[in-house]
Amino acid sequence: MVAQESDGQGRGTARRALLGAAVLGAGGAVLGATGTARADGRHGSGGYRSLPKPTVIGHRGASGYRPEHTFGSYQLALDMGADVVEAGDLVPTKDGHLVCRHEPEIGGTTDVAAHPEFADRKTTKTLDGVATTGWFTEDFTLAELKTLRAVERIPANRPHNTLYDGRWEIPTFEEVLRWQDEQTRKRGKQVWIYPETKHPTYFRKLGLGLEERVAKLLRKYGKDGKNAPVILQSFEPSSMQRLNKLVDNPLVVLLSGASSRPWDFVEAGDPRTVADLVKPEGLKWIASYAQGIGPTLDLVIPKDASGNLTTPTTLVADAHRAGLILHPYTMRNENPFLPANFRKGTDPTAYGDAFGAFKTYFATGIDGVFSDNADTALLARADFVNG
Repeated sequence: MVAQESDGQGRGTARRALLGAAVLGAGGAVLGATGTARADGRHGSGGYRSLPKPTVIGHRGASGYRPEHTFGSYQLALDMGADVVEAGDLVPTKDGHLVCRHEPEIGGTTDVAAHPEFADRKTTKTLDGVATTGWFTEDFTLAELKTLRAVERIPANRPHNTLYDGRWEIPTFEEVLRWQDEQTRKRGKQVWIYPETKHPTYFRKLGLGLEERVAKLLRKYGKDGKNAPVILQSFEPSSMQRLNKLVDNPLVVLLSGASSRPWDFVEAGDPRTVADLVKPEGLKWIASYAQGIGPTLDLVIPKDASGNLTTPTTLVADAHRAGLILHPYTMRNENPFLPANFRKGTDPTAYGDAFGAFKTYFATGIDGVFSDNADTALLARADFVNG
């Protein structure tokens, strides 16, 4: 893929060599090749502003290559050279521990369905207004969850990831914090993580508030300061407002489609939509308690009816005027996740012109991006920064 997208034989050869090294886990090779990006593009000075621009955030680790939210996925993201690892999406257990799963429903991300002892735990719940059937972390103790193993969430798109089904258990957030320290020592440079509070209003109603648990663990490990290598995020602004009173970490409000409403707004009767939040007044409000936004990529460059990219919006400039950084989501290599004009064929498992798509998004001036494929994102960043 990379070789096909090169615009010169020498550059294509360099990309092929770099990508091969990255996939084999030679993180140093990737970091070395993007040295110019690191030297020339910084957010500023101190803490999260010292990260490269654009920052490459390993989305749930290297989820394009390993089952998401596993130490295998997190480790590979670091080996590929990701600047930050999204470890992880935080949901609670019945006995109050925080674990890393994409959602509280774990039927699609673990082998729980193969455990007859948990068959009676399958149920239907209303999760943020949506009836959801499956197994939920809040119905399991941590000891019970530790008997499960992670599996690939979207095997139809990533059949190669199923080779790793059953290899890793569900990590806890406390284990992630220890892993972060261990990796920082081993690699000789600070490892950053970017956890998300998932469905905080839902869990607070169950008596399993997330923010206090997150803050307690961050304080325990000395990672609750403004320059701490932990960025916190949520789709619910009130979760970030609550954490703003508990810790000094940088905070990011995630933003879904323009017509959507954060679930805490729905519960509170707040009529504002994401379209309201991305207006200057909404961005100013977010900046009163958070340092950044994580918009869906469509809010940065909309698509037309055919799925092709159109003209960028003013969101990047508007957010920067409000003093906010932007870390949009999510850059992925596979055809179904790419804009239509960057796909190659119709095979849902095939890689399209992700390299070209990533560079197009970088050209908008975004400060960073969540990517399932840190290797491709890093190559695109190096090419973009180096011209």
